[in-house]
Amino acid sequence: MKPATVFLGEMTTLEVEGFLREHDTVIVPVGSTEQHGPHGPLLTDALIPTEVARRIAIRVGAVVAPTVNYSLSYPHVGFTGVVPLRILTFLAIIEDLCAALAEVGFRRLVFLNGHFDNTYAIAYACANAEPRVPAGVRAFPVNYWDGMTPAEAAEFFDPANGLHANRGETSAVMAIDPRLVDLELANAEFPAFPAATSPAAVHTAFFFTSPGSVHRATASGIWGDARGSSVEFGERYLEVVAEATVRLLDDIERTFEALPPRPRTPKPGRPGKPPSR
Repeated sequence: MKPATVFLGEMTTLEVEGFLREHDTVIVPVGSTEQHGPHGPLLTDALIPTEVARRIAIRVGAVVAPTVNYSLSYPHVGFTGVVPLRILTFLAIIEDLCAALAEVGFRRLVFLNGHFDNTYAIAYACANAEPRVPAGVRAFPVNYWDGMTPAEAAEFFDPANGLHANRGETSAVMAIDPRLVDLELANAEFPAFPAATSPAAVHTAFFFTSPGSVHRATASGIWGDARGSSVEFGERYLEVVAEATVRLLDDIERTFEALPPRPRTPKPGRPGKPPSR
């Protein structure tokens, strides 16, 4: 007998039909193919959200779609191995996925993102897909780190301890498959940012609008200290972000339920213009 699976790509047509009789949620992991320092694999940002999706799928009543491995990696251009998509190409892929998955029968489309530069683009593509999907379909992005508490973020994933190829990301990959990390080459580097009153806004302006910005900001490609990475730390990191993502999805679901769409008021005709027939 074929074993059960949470991965959509491993299911048969009949298994998908059976799932849709009781559930309506699909998680689409979205990552990137880009450098993660001298020690980490190019697919780091895809491996982690895929693993988080696997861990939470049954708990949130979802299946996990095949991962989108290519995305907006243009800030990393300059390093070897980076494979970026054009912004309009990426938007079109996400929009088409919304329409196609809704056509299959899914009604809640969760794009679980592992690469920060994708966030806004996924949201815009979901909004752009709205006329192409049935009423009631909800499509939205969630960064797998978004639901962490301030204390959790301070330990694993914030500007102080690094945001790219740092100890948290590297350890998470090691927990998934330690063969993918060359820990002997792990290093520490923090971009030499000048003092700023609003660093988040400055970083958005610098990184998002400048292809090759990460290549300009770092010599090795990392932001953080990956030297203390371990399987144990990675397992705890994955547990924290999985729990945080479950909490966040519940918050999002309750928000949609509390704020249903309002009936649209017909627009009045123009004064003096007869109604169309």
